[in-house]
Amino acid sequence: MLNEIYSRRILELAADIPHLGRLSDADASATARSKLCGSTITVDVKVDGDVVTAFAHDVKACALGQASSSIMGRLVIGSTIGELRDIRETAIRLLKAGGEAPEGKWEELKVLEPLRDYKARHASILLTFDAVVDALDQIEARRTADRG
Repeated sequence: MLNEIYSRRILELAADIPHLGRLSDADASATARSKLCGSTITVDVKVDGDVVTAFAHDVKACALGQASSSIMGRLVIGSTIGELRDIRETAIRLLKAGGEAPEGKWEELKVLEPLRDYKARHASILLTFDAVVDALDQIEARRTADRG
């Protein structure tokens, strides 16, 4: 069981998380917390138009939450708001509905496939996706309010 959950690649990702820390000039920040295990991830996002231009995160999570945060940290800068919303839905389907891992830029998410059967771990794995989408929601809500 532990070998399936903590594969070598999961542990490698957890040990190498890019963009750790906080942004002092973020356009939005959001925190996601798992009630089950207490893992917490806070993200700071800066966008220009529809594209993420800067990102930082404070990751206080188990190895699985660290691994998914590592994947996010590697790929979030340069991603569009729509792409990040879509990848969150893809990650949810991958874990909870037997969905396929994406190909291309986000294909590293396939490392999460063996974790489908470990439902108690899903919340921790999805924290980074939830926090990023929350921050992007804040930015878009502010833009809508500014226009109206």
